[in-house]
Amino acid sequence: MKTEWREFLSDNGAEFDDCDKVISFGNPSREVRAALNGNVFADLSHSGMIAVHGKDAEAFLQGQFSNDVKQLDSHTGQLGSYCNAKGRMIANFRMHRRGDTWYLRLPAELVETLLNKLRMFVLRSDVTLEDAGEAWIRMGSSGPEAAAEVETAIGRPAPRNIDEALEGDAWTVIRLPGIHPRFDIYATLDAARKIWDALNVRSAPVGAPAWDLLSIMAGVPTIMLATSELFVPQMANMQILGGVSFKKGCYPGQEVVARMQYLGKLKRRMYLIHMNTDSAPAPGDEIFTADNKEQSAGRIVNAAAHPDGGYTALGVIQIASAESGSLFLGPTEEIPVEMLELPYAFPAEEEMAED
Repeated sequence: MKTEWREFLSDNGAEFDDCDKVISFGNPSREVRAALNGNVFADLSHSGMIAVHGKDAEAFLQGQFSNDVKQLDSHTGQLGSYCNAKGRMIANFRMHRRGDTWYLRLPAELVETLLNKLRMFVLRSDVTLEDAGEAWIRMGSSGPEAAAEVETAIGRPAPRNIDEALEGDAWTVIRLPGIHPRFDIYATLDAARKIWDALNVRSAPVGAPAWDLLSIMAGVPTIMLATSELFVPQMANMQILGGVSFKKGCYPGQEVVARMQYLGKLKRRMYLIHMNTDSAPAPGDEIFTADNKEQSAGRIVNAAAHPDGGYTALGVIQIASAESGSLFLGPTEEIPVEMLELPYAFPAEEEMAED
């Protein structure tokens, strides 16, 4: 995080953890509740960023990622992933293009992993990959009136459609899926200060946990280090969220991903769940059924505290087990898993095979 930006956030009441992640602005529980019902905005500097540029960058990325990179321009963002040869996601990310540079926003803990994997395949291509964690200030805005709030902050109408992007001289704004209108904002330091001050008039600043809950409630997964290489994109609903193109051609794991889509039946998918526990479930934690405590039926993808108590999470779970109605976090049956409704529907024709 830029020193000047951290000082700005601190002057505005931000409280940080040991990794410079904004935890709250003084009242975590109130912030989480406000995020579900009101207009809020958050610093996202704890997420990492990768920049890719060079004459061959577009062709290189097109051959590496699950989505159609050639569809990206200054008016479009997209969700994508990078898979291993078995089709398991090493990382997923939000991606946008600004000029001749492609930017990926993903968890900071996976930046070096993804950079190292991609650099193995650059060879003689004119492609430069670099950690761009300090290139742009990253923020998020959400709420029933978030579009109007963002419009006031940037002086132009906010994007209306999911994955629509708007580019200014010193900022980029991208519409995200959410239970309310929700936006990613990338800005220079000076522009970020002005946008923050404008949002701070009628919206409330919140910490990263509140923003995490909004992403979970939107049904959007974030692959973490603990879940890297566990899930094929369809297991995490990436195809429903527009994070997979089945027309773009080859990329690592493409044959597995395509075979799952067209041949057979999907056995696992991602659900929205809730657990009444005081201990935060971690990415990768196992979910079991009452009749099988030896083999897990699923894993936690992401979890965040809910203002009404307990933790709301996304979990990749065996479909048959999810429909059985008796799931538990861990094998002891002490923490029941409650199934909730995602904000999007599963395709009725989901007849896909799982490797």
